[in-house]
Amino acid sequence: VGFQTMAVALPKDLRQDASLAKRRHAELCRQKRVFNARNRIIGGDTEAWDVQVHDQKIKEATEKARHETFAAEMKQNDKIMCILENRIKRDRRNLCRAISDFQQSFQKPETRREFDLSDPLALKKDLPARQSDNDIRNTISGMQKFMGEDLNFNERKKFQEEQNREWSLQQQREWKNARAEQKCAEALYTETRLQFDETAKHLQKLESTTRKAVCASVKDFNKRQAIESVERKKQEKKQEQEDNLAEITNLLRGDLLSENPQQAASSFGPHRVVPDRWKGMTQEQLEQIRLVQKQQVQEKLRLQEEKHQRDLDWDRRRIQGARATLLFERQQRRQQRDLRRALDSSNLTLAKEQRLQKKYMNEVYTNQPTGDYFTQFNTGSR
Repeated sequence: VGFQTMAVALPKDLRQDASLAKRRHAELCRQKRVFNARNRIIGGDTEAWDVQVHDQKIKEATEKARHETFAAEMKQNDKIMCILENRIKRDRRNLCRAISDFQQSFQKPETRREFDLSDPLALKKDLPARQSDNDIRNTISGMQKFMGEDLNFNERKKFQEEQNREWSLQQQREWKNARAEQKCAEALYTETRLQFDETAKHLQKLESTTRKAVCASVKDFNKRQAIESVERKKQEKKQEQEDNLAEITNLLRGDLLSENPQQAASSFGPHRVVPDRWKGMTQEQLEQIRLVQKQQVQEKLRLQEEKHQRDLDWDRRRIQGARATLLFERQQRRQQRDLRRALDSSNLTLAKEQRLQKKYMNEVYTNQPTGDYFTQFNTGSR
């Protein structure tokens, strides 16, 4: 018994199939709309244009209605503003009237605190400007009492003179004391300056003595250093001469200057050499290299000769191919010329026949009536 398998449709597959079907339907609708000659005008979609025009009209109508609504609201707001402004003016006018009535009834000029400034009888009611020096009415802003215009001016002047005399005597005493203190300070400064000078002289003497001692010790030290340096240079020069002599002797007796070929022999084999000791190849090695070079030159000459022969062979083949191509092209041009001549002769024959036929037809048309001509033409056509 055979079992037949069935495919299970998943939700993802169903959605994909639905999407494909929707896309196919949209493509078919687009093709019908595009390839319909009645509805399509040079690739334009008239239905979409009509929908756009309809939407634009609806949008304009909506915009117009919105502007009209705004205009009606603005008119209503203007009316309300006018009413409120008239009400504010009326309230302000009533308030001014009430304030004026209150001032006339309860705020008379006689009850004001500053009425005395504008009282017409103020000069008759007022006291004299100054009764004594200690009068409490003599304020600074009143300007009724200035410095030196008091009533006890003479007593005050005597007291000031006595005070100035005391101040002058006190200044003289202070000046004398200051002069005495200045003289003491100058004497003390002079004495201190002399002591400093003596101390500086003593220190200068000590410094010069110390400097002389230091110079003498430095001179002795430098002299000893110079003697030691001369002795050391002599010893170094002597040692250097001995080392140079030993080095020259070793070099003259060594393998480097004697160019011993055995020193280049390597411990890794007879075919290896030490690079820093190698003095060059032997005559046998040079002869072998020259022999190999001659063989290479002969091999190169042989290869060049083979290449030259191969190039000559290719040139010969290329010339033969070009010659065959040229002959074939000449033959084709000759055949085309013959065909053109045959075609020209056939065309010339046909042209002569057509001229004769046309001449014959013109003669027949001029010699026969019109009805007979058409009857004969119809008969000949049948």
